[in-house]
Amino acid sequence: KNFKDLVDDMTLNRQDIHSFAWKSKAMIAKMEYLVKQAKWEETYNWYLSTRSTSRSLHCLALNLAEEYATNVEARSLLPLPQHFHRLTDRSLQHVVVLTDNVLAACAVVSSTARASRDPGRLVFHVITDKKTYAPMNAWFATNAAETGAVVEVKGLHQYDWSGEVNVSIEKMMEVHRRIWRFKYASLKTLMAFNDHELSVLNPSSTSLLNHLRMYLPELFPDLEKVVLLDDDVVVQRDLSSLWDLEMDRKVLGAVVHSECPGRRYADYFDFTDGIISSMADPERCGWLFGVNVFDLERWRRTNITSSYHQWLQLYLKASSPLWNGAGVLPPALLAFHDQVHPIDPSWQLSGLGERYPPRLDDRDAEAAAGVLHFSGPGKPWLEIAPEELRNLWSRYVDSSNEHIRRCGI
Repeated sequence: KNFKDLVDDMTLNRQDIHSFAWKSKAMIAKMEYLVKQAKWEETYNWYLSTRSTSRSLHCLALNLAEEYATNVEARSLLPLPQHFHRLTDRSLQHVVVLTDNVLAACAVVSSTARASRDPGRLVFHVITDKKTYAPMNAWFATNAAETGAVVEVKGLHQYDWSGEVNVSIEKMMEVHRRIWRFKYASLKTLMAFNDHELSVLNPSSTSLLNHLRMYLPELFPDLEKVVLLDDDVVVQRDLSSLWDLEMDRKVLGAVVHSECPGRRYADYFDFTDGIISSMADPERCGWLFGVNVFDLERWRRTNITSSYHQWLQLYLKASSPLWNGAGVLPPALLAFHDQVHPIDPSWQLSGLGERYPPRLDDRDAEAAAGVLHFSGPGKPWLEIAPEELRNLWSRYVDSSNEHIRRCGI
């Protein structure tokens, strides 16, 4: 019934004002529930729509895999033998990208090299999975020379870790899979949700590549310092100043904003739990992934990785969830709790992939940002992303490339 039907019914049956008030209240409550449910379903479906692999990305991967199979140059080992020594040269600038997305890796490497005053000092370590290794290697084997930097492409299947490290990584992933199953099962029962809860829809929640950032010292045992870039960023500023950053004896350099709506510790964690409330301030702002500096030498002298595992185990044993959502960030916030050195907030403009991204009316702020981070589900390589934001990213993709044109990217 609508409100007019209710009034007509009350008039016809001569019901008193108390009945009218009671029925009006029930009708409003029902309408509020239906609106809330519709908003939930619309947001849920939008998040789901961002998780599909676009036809153009699938086409690109297949074309490059064919190139790898038929073209000797595309199968070249990266980097070339004459550059092997640069992979462990601590005087160079080492940039790590963990991704299974060829197009995203292309934009990260291209934008970083283009912004650099001396791209010859850059060494990119592109780490990918076995499935993506062939197309990733084919792309950079035939295009890396254009950047002026050294690019290493390495598949996870090419690592020879100790049994202890392998067991540790498998335990980590098993816990994350259990957390994901619990979060996903309870997701549709929630209608008072936030973006942290919906992160369970992100495939990276259970992606080994995503979680291996907690094993950077094992991935690069010969390096002292690395810059880690997420694959959904483009770089607009020379990264050299990050290498000269004095980190005050901390392990991690990250952007921490003084104002952070939606990213306070209270938005991530359950402060009714005694363990959480005893070690963290609910008003504290969480730091961001996207662009991070890691002092690997100092990391090796700490218990950060073991602390990360301990927090995962505490989550499983707790009577209620210790944090919202699934993924690497909440337990990483706890594991790196007192090991974070804030870097200038101008280094990162984030949230460009959110449902309602920040408006870019201030062109000076956009141009001044060291890194544009398309954090959120609406990645710039998806058609669902706003055209204005896609253009900020697509300018770093070579539209003249034969594979790019063939796949309609």
